[in-house]
Amino acid sequence: MNGVTKSIGSLVKPRREKASPSDHPDLHYIGLEHIEAHTTKLLGSVPATEMRSTANQFFSGDVLYSRLRPYLNKVWYADRDGLCSSEFIVMPGNESVDANFLRYRLNSADFVSFANRLNAGDRPRVDFDQISIFKTWLPKTLEQQRRIVAEIEKQFTRLEAGVAALKRVQANLKRYRAAVLKAACEGKLVPTEVERLRAEGKNLKNLENGEQLLKRILAERRKNWTGRGKYKEPAAPGIADLPPLPEGWTWATLDQLCSKVTDGTHLKPIYTEKGVPFLSVKNVRPGKIFDTDIKFISAEQHADYVRRCKPEKGDILYTKVGVTFGFAAINTLDYEFSIYVSLALLKYPQHLIAPKYIELCMNSLLIYLQAQKRIKGIGRPDLHLEEIREFHFPLPPMIEQTRIVAEVERRLSVVEELEAVVSANLQRSIRLRQSILQKAFDGQLC
Repeated sequence: MNGVTKSIGSLVKPRREKASPSDHPDLHYIGLEHIEAHTTKLLGSVPATEMRSTANQFFSGDVLYSRLRPYLNKVWYADRDGLCSSEFIVMPGNESVDANFLRYRLNSADFVSFANRLNAGDRPRVDFDQISIFKTWLPKTLEQQRRIVAEIEKQFTRLEAGVAALKRVQANLKRYRAAVLKAACEGKLVPTEVERLRAEGKNLKNLENGEQLLKRILAERRKNWTGRGKYKEPAAPGIADLPPLPEGWTWATLDQLCSKVTDGTHLKPIYTEKGVPFLSVKNVRPGKIFDTDIKFISAEQHADYVRRCKPEKGDILYTKVGVTFGFAAINTLDYEFSIYVSLALLKYPQHLIAPKYIELCMNSLLIYLQAQKRIKGIGRPDLHLEEIREFHFPLPPMIEQTRIVAEVERRLSVVEELEAVVSANLQRSIRLRQSILQKAFDGQLC
């Protein structure tokens, strides 16, 4: 298809209109958070009356381009009049360029790469003068541009149907994972030890049940206690409102099971380029510790921090601050590190409680709902250690813990394989989307 090569600045001029939200009570306001990264989709809006500061004004048919963090690739074609953040550059279509053609051009990978190289820093921001020099191929007529847009959208519709199906699978796998953990914590995933022994006609007298196991844990806790003053027994759970457990199980508080429940330093660390690794809430997800993106502190700071909180292999790290609270992972790292206050540290008798059983219960809906009821604060909610110690925990015999863990790992290994396949196909869909755009702007789509 014939066309010309022109700069964005020669094709369109940005709108400069400003407006006070109070003067437009019937309009809605679009912020950066309302545009989905990479997809050009609108996620929502708020009434303009909820905003106070002066905003940019846009009209139906305009294109909104986020100049903040251009790598997020936030572009939207306005299907209504409204107000928007000053972080948007508002560009109207005209007799030279169709607005939807412009939208997809700004959404394409080569433009995103160009804009992303213009500025550096934690919050890179571009302006129109900078992006105006970007040159693009353009069909000569609006009719030709609109035919390309129609073909892009036809192919995107098919692609998005596949993406939607993949996301449904992803959601179902997430629900199945939660159901497996829930069943494990309720004694419904595998036959209980009592049921198994009865089925085999064996005597139950030789079985150490959960209640007896708890007594051993408490005795060891008491024996190894090195705190100040007189030893105080941890509070037992009030079981009146708790659901019944299988025969041979018992309820315990996390405080009863753990020799120590503490958290990382409350002081703001001084980070160094090298030194001792320092982990925070971002490094822990269910069953996994991510140590590829970590900060470092000096050996002196580390020595000071571990006097109070020293992570050791087999301990549980548990996220307790912010929107990602409630994630637990066993410490499997082979080196020393310190942790921030956003992480709790659970120490427990690993020879009496299977580490993986503790981890799976801490990641289950049973514990999460208890955490949700106890978390405090607005904006940056926080779980206090006292609340974590009060968590009610189902305790089966040790031999049953081992069987439960084996079955959970068997089932979730299949889930993880499927999740990897789904994730790979979702990434492939992103590449396919960009491939469609590349062909469109190389003049090869139609």
